[in-house]
Amino acid sequence: MNRVANRRTLMRLAVVAAAMFGFGYALVPFYDAICRALGVNEFIQADARPAGNTQVDASRTITVELDANVHDVPMHFKPLVRYVKVHPGELATVEYEIANVRGAPVTAQAVPSYGPARAAEHFRKMECFCFTQQTLAAGETRRMPLVFMVDPKLPRDVNTITLSYTFFEVAGRGGRS
Repeated sequence: MNRVANRRTLMRLAVVAAAMFGFGYALVPFYDAICRALGVNEFIQADARPAGNTQVDASRTITVELDANVHDVPMHFKPLVRYVKVHPGELATVEYEIANVRGAPVTAQAVPSYGPARAAEHFRKMECFCFTQQTLAAGETRRMPLVFMVDPKLPRDVNTITLSYTFFEVAGRGGRS
């Protein structure tokens, strides 16, 4: 009798498991229909829209002034352009050039500062040499890109941002004795 009860329980569990699987399988098209009806799957049609950044505020132009300094580091450091004009939301790329004038390798890192200071929270860097330490061999010159965007939420009264980088030698690295 125990064997018959076990077999009956096993059959009931198998039917419940099959019903759960079937219910889960049936939910996929049901879920898709609900999402389409409610407009939740809009991201699927988003690929059909024309490419382009709809976040660019073409009604405003911001001047980004570029500055470069070194602090007690035997390097020459400068931006290749002194300023760029960008629309908020637009991706921009500029290059800086750095040269090691020491007769030995130097490792340094750039630290940014912004003017006005409140512009810092609206300046987005996608690629920047300031993210990592830079090691230059003796006499090496390198061009380094900066890819950035000014957030469209930048206050309207800010028309100019000064971005200044200062290179500092990394302690314990380089050729100092």
